[in-house]
Amino acid sequence: METVAENKCFGGIQGVYSHDSRETGTPMRFSVYMPPRGLDGPPPVLYWLSGLTCTEENFTVKAGAQRWAAEHGIAVVAPDTSPRGEGVPDEDSYDFGSGAGFYVDATAEPWAANYRMYSYIVEELPALVEAKFGLDGARRGIFGHSMGGHGALTIALRNPDRYKSVSAFAPIVAPTRVPWGEKALGGYLGHDRAAWEAHDACLLVARKGWPGGDILVDQGDADQFLTEQLKPELFQEACGTAGVDLQLRMQHGYDHSYFFIASFLGEHFEWHAERLGGA
Repeated sequence: METVAENKCFGGIQGVYSHDSRETGTPMRFSVYMPPRGLDGPPPVLYWLSGLTCTEENFTVKAGAQRWAAEHGIAVVAPDTSPRGEGVPDEDSYDFGSGAGFYVDATAEPWAANYRMYSYIVEELPALVEAKFGLDGARRGIFGHSMGGHGALTIALRNPDRYKSVSAFAPIVAPTRVPWGEKALGGYLGHDRAAWEAHDACLLVARKGWPGGDILVDQGDADQFLTEQLKPELFQEACGTAGVDLQLRMQHGYDHSYFFIASFLGEHFEWHAERLGGA
């Protein structure tokens, strides 16, 4: 693992790192915020998954997470959104290929060799960072935005033994039924729509429920993607059918930007801290 940068921030350390990933076959970058060290042992950890076109930098620089992470004594890990580099397949499109890994393990060619973001997030990255930074993997949560909200919800719902809490900002909740998801899942997984279902939060929660208690989702009602791509009412309906306690908060006047995320991020940290046990 290579250190790209480290800076003191709110009494802790904000770092950016790179390593050679066995899952993607490429170098992968990620950021880690380590809160000020307390006397209560290893800190819990939150994994943040970003949206389309993002790298590890967007959340790290724009969201103001360090203040809240320091206050609650929670480490935060923010990976890149896709493999990148020479020889990695790409497409001249903002919503597929580089910056748009969709947190799935691709099975269709030519994407299958490198686009393995599901296994990278669930298996490889936690094993690396939790050992290297001394994090408490038994107190692990996940959250994200848009494509990353889709990733956070589906990964938690598929792995309830690994995550004690999950929340999202403006998530893509029904990718099998919206243009972003149909393009990404069709491209990465092929045309058999049955293979897509393992990556649809609405279908997963309806079938599996969520033993972790409740789920928090914030959605701006002025989001330009609300009606065509996001459709939070579908997730609300699925959670209701499954008896899962969903806190869906429609935030008046907010759009899809990091201004929206920054406005409510502190409340998400407080919510996760109650479930993970922060400082």
